[in-house]
Amino acid sequence: MSRLQTRFAELKEQNRAALVTFVTAGDPGYDASLAILKGLPKAGADVIELGMPFTDPMADGPSIQLANIRALAAKQDLVKTLRMVREFRQDDQSTPLVLMGYFNPIHKYGVPRFIADAKEAGVDGLIVVDLPPEHNVDLCEPAQAAGLDFIRLTTPTTDDKRLPKVLNGSSGFVYYVSVAGVTGANAATLEHVEQAVARLRRHTELPVCIGFGIRTPEHAASVARLADGVVVGSALVDRIAKAETPGQAVEDVLGLCRELAEGVRAAR
Repeated sequence: MSRLQTRFAELKEQNRAALVTFVTAGDPGYDASLAILKGLPKAGADVIELGMPFTDPMADGPSIQLANIRALAAKQDLVKTLRMVREFRQDDQSTPLVLMGYFNPIHKYGVPRFIADAKEAGVDGLIVVDLPPEHNVDLCEPAQAAGLDFIRLTTPTTDDKRLPKVLNGSSGFVYYVSVAGVTGANAATLEHVEQAVARLRRHTELPVCIGFGIRTPEHAASVARLADGVVVGSALVDRIAKAETPGQAVEDVLGLCRELAEGVRAAR
């Protein structure tokens, strides 16, 4: 079993949802970003999504766009991001880690080299926002052949005709984008989330994780009652933006992660 399969199986036995946290690699700088990454599991993160900085993150709202700008200004690139994963794995062999981003940096790096290096570094899966299932041959299929999960985004506008195609070849978990918009946008109603989860479960046996717009422990808890995982990104990234020093950024992100984890763990 993969790390993702193992983690979701463990959580199912415990009858609770996963807290999935997103941060951008290299934000606000390499050392602070690595400290955040290493601290997230102890602060209650069950799965980590690590953003690969890119100049044109078109699915992301202002918070994560600014995180990309800060990371790129700090000279973060894909080589450093994979090095960060290797350093994380020196202390943690169990927490699933997924790289999230866009195809351009991977294409520039070279797909076969990227897959080999990501696997060697200890990456468990990929979320590539701008690569639809029509392009499975470009990355999804070779990544899965190497043992990397390929996690798909589904949205409120993914209808029942399109959904099987999107889910074909998906593995790890399904990431449901609960609003038709960018990251950090207003959250969906719980009634909508409940209906969406029920619909997805008719199409797949993979765990369903809900993201976009979840910012507070209370909101995370309410979604955790309905889904297999709760994804929080912009709220954590905002703590980095507001911090006056890198050290404060580390403390504030891990502090919010602990609060979110308490909400998720007390939800059921």
